[in-house]
Amino acid sequence: MGLAEFERKKDEKINGVIYDMSPTPEFKHGIINSNIHGGIKHSLKNSLCLVFMENLDFKYHPDVNDDYVCPDIMIVCDRKYLKGSFYSGIPKLIVETLSPSTAKRDRTEKKDIYEQAGVEEYWIVSPQGAVEIYYLENGKYILEQNYILQSNEEEEDYNVDLEISLREFPHIKMTLGEIFEGID
Repeated sequence: MGLAEFERKKDEKINGVIYDMSPTPEFKHGIINSNIHGGIKHSLKNSLCLVFMENLDFKYHPDVNDDYVCPDIMIVCDRKYLKGSFYSGIPKLIVETLSPSTAKRDRTEKKDIYEQAGVEEYWIVSPQGAVEIYYLENGKYILEQNYILQSNEEEEDYNVDLEISLREFPHIKMTLGEIFEGID
């Protein structure tokens, strides 16, 4: 058997439909996720909370069905809901980095799933340099912040040093430059 046969197939099951997450997104997707994960992981040290990157399924209706999604980044704090390769509690933050094959689902179905599950903060990050931050307000997502990276120092709206903090974890801060470091 080849190595590929032993690898876990990455997929998601939404409303009973299985979506194949292959092929792996381009390298910029991984760099951005690694940048965000690294900034959060370091800041959660000595905390009960954990941050996962592309390796933990979120069962968002554990009592109803076996649907699951695999967020790019997910912060979980209630460890009693961690079982094997999935989490069935309510994540504190979910980040999805867009790729051509998942962009529509990240902006529609998955956004609705996270909203209905009660995820307080949801980020949609584009490898082209955009960050949309949604906060849950009265059960609905509100687009609270929307940034487009401007890395040219000569431009008036240069914002590489603009700092973003997580709402529930205000001590966790990262700049737009840190989020997109290494993608060019």
